[in-house]
Amino acid sequence: MNSARSYVVTGAFGYSGRHIAQRLLEQGHRVRTLTGHPDRPDPFGGQVEAWPMAFDRPGALRAALAGADGLINTYWVRFDHGGNTHERAVANTRALFDAAAAAGVGRVVHVSITRPSADSELPYFRGKAQLEAHLQASDLSHAIVRPAVLFGGRDVLINNIAWLLRRLPVFGIAGTGEYGIQPIHVEDFAALVCEVAGTSENVVLDAVGPECLTYEELVRRVAGAVGSRARVIHVSPGLLRWTAAIIGALVGDVMLTRDEIEGLMQGLLVSDDPATGTTLFSDWLGDHAHELGRQYANEISRHYR
Repeated sequence: MNSARSYVVTGAFGYSGRHIAQRLLEQGHRVRTLTGHPDRPDPFGGQVEAWPMAFDRPGALRAALAGADGLINTYWVRFDHGGNTHERAVANTRALFDAAAAAGVGRVVHVSITRPSADSELPYFRGKAQLEAHLQASDLSHAIVRPAVLFGGRDVLINNIAWLLRRLPVFGIAGTGEYGIQPIHVEDFAALVCEVAGTSENVVLDAVGPECLTYEELVRRVAGAVGSRARVIHVSPGLLRWTAAIIGALVGDVMLTRDEIEGLMQGLLVSDDPATGTTLFSDWLGDHAHELGRQYANEISRHYR
């Protein structure tokens, strides 16, 4: 085991950041977090020091990063909400990287997305590409980790697919449903992030599991696992967005975004590289079907309320 180091993990009280921080603590490292929710309950019992995400105050940001051996950045926004836009998230993350360089942080691990592109019409994927370029142009030692879709723990996508399948008579899939998806378990993802955090080589790695399914295969497997009687049908992307907006309004959330639908249909959530995770989605689904989708995972409640 490496000697104890000091890490800053953005969003350690959230989803993927929590799994990363927990693993670092178990490895004997010191962890602090930058969080937009400093009053949120601390799942670590005081082991993780919380600092605010002071993106607009460079001095405070540098102070929060001072003395850190590594920065692990999970910060991003899934969709625009008020002033929290993809454009703002890009500017904030650039400020974070610049502060890390000024504070002398030795290593940055940045969470991106599979198949980002600066030419993409999708702000999510375009913004991720812009940030990769900014980090690669810096002098920071870095690793860029590109997950497709996470499952396990407090995930949103798979859980909410199951939630809908448990409750609706019909479940819509955009287009043919033959486009791929390659989910990785959140613990496998956290292990990969912590591994590359302890190295020095500049690398870009896709974070994907060992199973590549079509989206329809994934939906039908979830449906079978939770005992759903919903009829799975194929609809236009526009109709799916309209339906998701109505359901989202009823639950007070953004259930599905254009970027997510188009990203799936364009095959952006699969990798040509070898799998970096080992947990089979099918095995996990069999073990967790009894609890999956029992409650709706509300993204707005998690991040903005």
